[in-house]
Amino acid sequence: MLSIQPMKCATLVLLALASSPTAAQDKYPTRPIEFIVPWGPGGGADQVARKSAQLMEKVLKVSLPVINVPGATAQTGLNKMITAQADGYSISVMTGDTYALLTDAGTKWKLDDIVPAAIMIRQPSAFFTAENGPLKTWADVEREAKTRQLKIGITGFGSPDDLTVQYFVKKGYKLVSVPFAKPAERYTAILGGHADILYEQLGDVKSFLEGKQMRPVIVFSQSRFPLYKDVPAGKELGHDIIINQFRAVVMKAGTSPQRVKVISDALAKVAAADDYKAYLREQYADEKSFIPAAGALAFMKRELETMRKYALKK
Repeated sequence: MLSIQPMKCATLVLLALASSPTAAQDKYPTRPIEFIVPWGPGGGADQVARKSAQLMEKVLKVSLPVINVPGATAQTGLNKMITAQADGYSISVMTGDTYALLTDAGTKWKLDDIVPAAIMIRQPSAFFTAENGPLKTWADVEREAKTRQLKIGITGFGSPDDLTVQYFVKKGYKLVSVPFAKPAERYTAILGGHADILYEQLGDVKSFLEGKQMRPVIVFSQSRFPLYKDVPAGKELGHDIIINQFRAVVMKAGTSPQRVKVISDALAKVAAADDYKAYLREQYADEKSFIPAAGALAFMKRELETMRKYALKK
């Protein structure tokens, strides 16, 4: 009987280890992962999250409910994530608009508060006007902006939108930033005459372009966009400011590297899916947009350097 006792003890130890929190952490995910979108429904961030969540559920075998938490240039939703547990069960979309707020030393959150799991999309940005409005070309905008104030619909102060507007203000254009927290409000602002110009990504307003409700007047890129060859690129006109929109999936700093990798690997499978590749094409995005966790932080640091360069020129 005595010889059996050590075996019983060993069994009890193994059972204890298997039921311990550490062992439980190795099984991830085991329950739904909250996917926070810090913007209202219908915008680019919302689209990326819903498309990614739909495809990730097939990989991770858990649901990823998308929750919209707009406000304060997405800082409200971001704060919801970074105040949650660092356990991988709360992830969020980070847009270039929110990320640019780091150019302000007074911003309460820091890059060290998040860890990127992947960059999911990169798109060129542009100024748009209403198709039936008086501003048909960039030449029209230049002429009018020299004599009267033009309102630019943007996501929020301190965003790449705002940095771009301030770039032109510095050059003598009479432009003023008007923030709209909800994407739909921004889009309808120029259609309803509440703003003269919209700063947005081409893909995000594709339906309005195809419906002949909006038109791009300048694209902030190195060269002309293939589908709009008559629209000048900023670079060719001497406007070097190019802050392409990106949207990343981020997690709270302190989340275990293993769990970050699980999410990053799942997003890699999303990016490789034909459905997602088609989505990138529909959004006029860079077909090589995806950057895994291993390179995402370096990319974001480079983007911040660019943003800070233009913020200093304000």
